[in-house]
Amino acid sequence: MRYNPDLPFGIIDPGIAPRVIGQVGQTLDGRVATPTGRSLYINGQCALAHLHRLRAGVDAVVVGVGTIIADDPRLTVRLCDGASPARVVIDPNGRIPPDARCLKDGVARTLLLNRQGHAESGENRITIPAAPDGRLAPAAVLAALARRGFRRILIEGGPTTLSHFLQEGVMDELHIMVAPKIFGSGRAGISLPPIDTLEEALVPAAQSYLFEDGDVLFQCDLTRKR
Repeated sequence: MRYNPDLPFGIIDPGIAPRVIGQVGQTLDGRVATPTGRSLYINGQCALAHLHRLRAGVDAVVVGVGTIIADDPRLTVRLCDGASPARVVIDPNGRIPPDARCLKDGVARTLLLNRQGHAESGENRITIPAAPDGRLAPAAVLAALARRGFRRILIEGGPTTLSHFLQEGVMDELHIMVAPKIFGSGRAGISLPPIDTLEEALVPAAQSYLFEDGDVLFQCDLTRKR
């Protein structure tokens, strides 16, 4: 199916429960970066514009602190109409660089999620009890955001954060943007615990859309199986 930029991706009725959307841009062989960490830009301009439309349709965009350290993204809406959402950085141990662009540009609010006992004071910081492995559980992250009125949430990256939310089953929808490229090595976009049989595979209901520049979008409904 040809991609239609007017499709209301990411828009939901604000009167229902929070909706969580994930997105990943990757190669045909599932890579989001080369072995040296190069990732800008795997996908083409159409996929990037789609990502900005997703941002414009949510209240908050969530990334792990590793993404901030590696790429220093702005996480704002620039390639379509719409307001930039709040930016949420999962940063259990307070590692975010003080000069990160999302902290300095003033375009949108930025919230830092730290684990209890490892955070400075500040109105932009939210403390959450950590799981035994030191991570912040996706359900706890979403609960903290819901308490602050965020009802539409985009999990944008990186692959560790995205995989964590997918593994915990708290994601409603996943957008996978595939570029016609093969790296043959590098970092995988999604990493889940190994399975033994094909019957254990996650098989969501999905629709595919062809972008004008050759990338393909798979819109996966994680609330339904084929």
